[in-house]
This record gives sequence, C-alpha cells and structure tokens, in this order.
Amino acid sequence: MARLKERYNKEILPALVKHFEYDNVHRAPKLVKITVNMGVGEATQNKTVLDNAVKEMTQITGRKPIITKAKKSISNFKLREGMPIGCMVTLRGEVMYEFLDRLITVVLPRVRDFRGISAKAFDGRGNYSLGIKEQTVFPEIEYDKIDKIRGMNITIVTTADTDEEGKELLRQFGMPFKKN
Repeated sequence: MARLKERYNKEILPALVKHFEYDNVHRAPKLVKITVNMGVGEATQNKTVLDNAVKEMTQITGRKPIITKAKKSISNFKLREGMPIGCMVTLRGEVMYEFLDRLITVVLPRVRDFRGISAKAFDGRGNYSLGIKEQTVFPEIEYDKIDKIRGMNITIVTTADTDEEGKELLRQFGMPFKKN
C-alpha cells in the first residue's frame, strides 16, 4: 500500500472528521484523481516534439499518456480541428498516491526559488490546480536528454465540497502552502 494512502487512513481521516465535526466518516474529503496535462503547441509544425513530450510524461507518471487534439480551428495559430496539440494522464488509486507523495516530498522542493505554493488556486469545489514551469524538476528526467523545457498542469481532484475542506486535506498530506 502507498505510504500516503496508509497515512490518510490512519491519521488524516480521523483528523479531518474531528476538525470539521462530521457525523459520518464517509463525509470526509478524499482524493479522487490527479490529472497531469502537458500542452505542446509546437506539435502542429513538428511531430517529433509531441513524441518527446509523450516519452517524458510516461517517465514522470509511469503511465502512457493519451494525445489531446484541438477542439476548434484557429487560423492565427495555424491550427485545425483534430490536430494533436498535447498529452495528458489521469492517475487513480495507488499510482495517484505514489505520484502525490513524490510531488510533495521530491519535486516541489526542487523548484527554483521555492517558497510554497499558492493557496488561491482552488476552484470553489475543493479541487486544486498547479502549474510547473519545467519538467526537469522531476528526478526521472535526465537534463541532458531533453530537447526543450516544457511546463505542465497538475490538477488534484477531491470529494471536498468547499475550498476550505480541500485545502485542509492537502495540508494534512503535507502540501507546502505559502504562509500569508
């Protein structure tokens, strides 16, 4: 069992029930999924760029990403509907907890000039999104073998009803929020 999942069941769940005074354990927020998305706009001109992004995303997440396609045609970007423009992975279960553990303990501290993540990136429903400017902060990526620095969006989806519940859940997991 993943270390973070074990900690959730033994420590975090009882703490959340006590903090929010739930009458039922099942009302406490929990993680549903984590989606990792990498937009590769240059893929319209050069197909190998997308292949490299897929390879790096596979190394980072341990899962093969799906290729996302453009929904609309935009002439200014030389983009037609259906063209591949990025890749994404949805993580659930054990893999999700392993990825979150690595994100909190290894990746975020490796970000240059890191002072914590913003607590304002919640969507109103307890889900959290953060952007990472470069994929080199992941230990699986070898700096010498990358062709270009790419960023990615990471969305953590929870069952929380409010941002306060979602923030408390992530804070209990050890997410390093900025001090206000």
